[in-house]
Amino acid sequence: MSDHRYRPEVEILSVTDTGRRRRWTDAQKVRIVEESFGPRGSMAETARRHDIGRTLLVRWRRQYRNGELAGGASPLRFMPVTLASPEVPTEPAAPKPAAASTSVERAEITLLNGRRLSVAATIDPVALTRLVQALDPS
Repeated sequence: MSDHRYRPEVEILSVTDTGRRRRWTDAQKVRIVEESFGPRGSMAETARRHDIGRTLLVRWRRQYRNGELAGGASPLRFMPVTLASPEVPTEPAAPKPAAASTSVERAEITLLNGRRLSVAATIDPVALTRLVQALDPS
């Protein structure tokens, strides 16, 4: 004979306090998006590593490009730059040693917070952008 006892077919799982959706801060989103641009792997691999959908990562990347993801800092903007020529000495200068003639030209940048940055004129623009953001996050 068949067993007529009550057996539930559905198991109900309780939802945690935060709900089923995860909450990502802008800083976390920016870190994940920048990782997806990096040489470590493709966008799909980054999405898998952080257990998010590729479409969500695509949306975050678009927001990042449009400046909507600030990550706690203000979005990137252009800064005024003034190029000043070096002062010409009135007296003839003493001959420079041979080692000084191989030096590269330098660019000096004054940030909005007052810090001064002196870098080689041939610095990689991506490296310079990261350096400026680290020194002046405002």
